Amino acid sequence: MANIITIFRILCSIALLFFPAFSPVFYVLYITAGVSDMVDGWVARRTHTVSELGAKLDTIADIVFVIVCLVKLLPVLDIAVWLYVWIGVIALIKIINIISGFVVQKQFVSVHSTMNKVTGLLLFVLPLTITFLDLKYSAAVVCTFATFAAIQEGHFIRTKL
Repeated sequence: MANIITIFRILCSIALLFFPAFSPVFYVLYITAGVSDMVDGWVARRTHTVSELGAKLDTIADIVFVIVCLVKLLPVLDIAVWLYVWIGVIALIKIINIISGFVVQKQFVSVHSTMNKVTGLLLFVLPLTITFLDLKYSAAVVCTFATFAAIQEGHFIRTKL
């Protein structure tokens, strides 16, 4: 059941591509995808169906959701160059982490740390706050957490924690 919810999140994420950013349908799909991200892990734990496949599928769903959101939101937001650079640095750290996982552990490694979960929650809430919070401040908070989470993730991967 948890994996079905995760696959549903992937489908909702892909569906976001077909609706204008910040439209009512976009928000419904966006919130549904975000809530399903919180529910799938809970369902897996409650039903004792936690699996390595589920963790990997969850990571793939997270990546799809983030990429789709970047594709939809970056073109319509007025983002300062320094924020693009910061986002690029975070992406580079995450790519290095993925490569490190393959080199150090000979497998795809997904880290579900508390910092990654907090970052995910902040990233999820960010588009919902654009109408009343200045993006440069809210994005700086998200990027700060994302930077620390990415560095911590790399540490966990390299030390096999």
